[in-house]
Amino acid sequence: QVQLVESGGGLVQAGGSLRLSCAVSGRTFGRYAMGWFRQAPGKEREFVAGIGWSSSIRWYGNSMEGRFTISRDNVKSTVSLQMNSLKPEDTAVYYCNTNLDEGRISGDYPGDYWGQGTQVTVSS
Repeated sequence: QVQLVESGGGLVQAGGSLRLSCAVSGRTFGRYAMGWFRQAPGKEREFVAGIGWSSSIRWYGNSMEGRFTISRDNVKSTVSLQMNSLKPEDTAVYYCNTNLDEGRISGDYPGDYWGQGTQVTVSS
């Protein structure tokens, strides 16, 4: 059993910043990629960012790179998402995701394991 627990969401004004974190626990072995997704009310789930085990490889969804930065700490088993210059359209529930392997997480290939989500609300 694997648990992903997100934290760090909240209410922020447009132009502000938030840092989300996700703690991974349970039966995790070996190297695995991690990712973040988000889902706004009435919209489809959207891929935000992914990161490989060594952190040397990172990839981002459309229009995410430059404002969002994904990082990880393998000793602490955490993955973070630093979000800057937030816009009202960034308002969504943000989810941590993994498949516990090194496959590249994407909108077409999300992992099987999800956190419960953390709400991010950006006011105008």
